[in-house]
Amino acid sequence: MDQAQARSWLATAVEEARTGLAEGGIPIGAALYGPDGTLLGRGHNRRVQDGDPTMHAETAAFRSAGRQRSYRGTTMVTTLSPCWYCCGLVRQFGISRVVIGEATTFRGGHDWLARHGVEIVLLDDPESIELMRGFVIERPELWREDIGDRDG
Repeated sequence: MDQAQARSWLATAVEEARTGLAEGGIPIGAALYGPDGTLLGRGHNRRVQDGDPTMHAETAAFRSAGRQRSYRGTTMVTTLSPCWYCCGLVRQFGISRVVIGEATTFRGGHDWLARHGVEIVLLDDPESIELMRGFVIERPELWREDIGDRDG
């Protein structure tokens, strides 16, 4: 995938992450793009805002996209490496590619996705890293809850 295109699509997810943070939530954003580059859906982590532990950014973008006949050729763009739950969504529905803003703050299951044929584009985006690092410092208890760290 072209890096310029990947970064352009990531901007949508970063905008969503900033919206989530402004709402008092966790700053993770996502967008789902069709094979032709059409934006199908976008969203941000709403676990705090909705009181719904399943409302991760990727889930919100997926739901926003609505029902598709097929997800072959689609691209999930996310500001942070997807957790196991969101990796399951990608595999379950056959999403072909995942563009990731960063995996420095949290390394989810994207290596597993790659081993199962999903194209992974890891951008190491400074804005995505800065957004998450700031959040982890400011709200460590909420961050630990989000990643399922029961020991932290």
